[in-house]
Amino acid sequence: MVVCRWIACIALTALSWIPANAQQQPETLSLFGKPLVNPPIAADRRRSLEADLAAARAAYDAHPEDADAAIWLGRRTAYLGRFGEAIEIYTRAIELHPDEPRLYRHRGHRYITLRKFDLAIRDLRKAADLIEGKPDQAEPDGQPNARNVPTSTLDSNIYYHLGLAYYLKGEFADAANAYRKCLEFSTSPDMLVAATTWLYMALQRLGLKDDAERALNPIRPDMDVIENQAYYRLLMSYKGLASPATSTSATGVDAVTVGYARANASITGGRIEEGVKQLKSLMDKHADQWPAFGFIAAEADVVRLDKPKKKQSGKD
Repeated sequence: MVVCRWIACIALTALSWIPANAQQQPETLSLFGKPLVNPPIAADRRRSLEADLAAARAAYDAHPEDADAAIWLGRRTAYLGRFGEAIEIYTRAIELHPDEPRLYRHRGHRYITLRKFDLAIRDLRKAADLIEGKPDQAEPDGQPNARNVPTSTLDSNIYYHLGLAYYLKGEFADAANAYRKCLEFSTSPDMLVAATTWLYMALQRLGLKDDAERALNPIRPDMDVIENQAYYRLLMSYKGLASPATSTSATGVDAVTVGYARANASITGGRIEEGVKQLKSLMDKHADQWPAFGFIAAEADVVRLDKPKKKQSGKD
């Protein structure tokens, strides 16, 4: 009996050394075929998110036919890194509400997270068709900012994510068109700087340097940006009104955002090999940030641009 307890103790001790995500099923595969598991979440943060999810589940169970209840259940599920499950929730809701653009908008977003760009484009174009000619509406934040002020709208989010999906596929002209459309609905400084950043990079990729510079015209030093400070700092540096942004002073998603922009500058400046090296370093250093848009863009660029060098055959 003592031996059994001793063996059990050893087993428990061994298990305690296994990383928390070691036995998780992957949420998806990277564009390199690498399994990606749920991102780590701090314990206090996880408890808060799980409480929010439990409330959303209760609301949905009480009214499973309600589109709002389904949307919040999907959003709360995704905040815990369960992106595939969120997509399933939106898919079931779409069967009941095939003309609800918000469901396609949110499912499209999560298809991007899972690297399913064609499905994302299909959903987001459907959402864009459904909002045509209808009044825009503010989109409530699932994770409110410090001021509890929503910074985006349904229409701006649809075109923002559509532009991103095109960008990730390397279809930069379509991405630029979507971001220009997004800017028509970007009523807050936060949305303006986010959309302008990606528009600027898409235009750079197209070789339209003058158009990229003109896209910076609305960016001013006195903008009241609440959330998207990393984008704002990048744009200010592009205008020569701030020191070039670096990833060393940023953390988390912001570090990925700034690091991707830095690598993009190398690529559009003709230093492709250097840019690819920077992207690989970024992904190695911030592997836990794989759902971030800059991280996904880094994957997509490396897949397109990192051409293996041909081995030179030697003479006998």
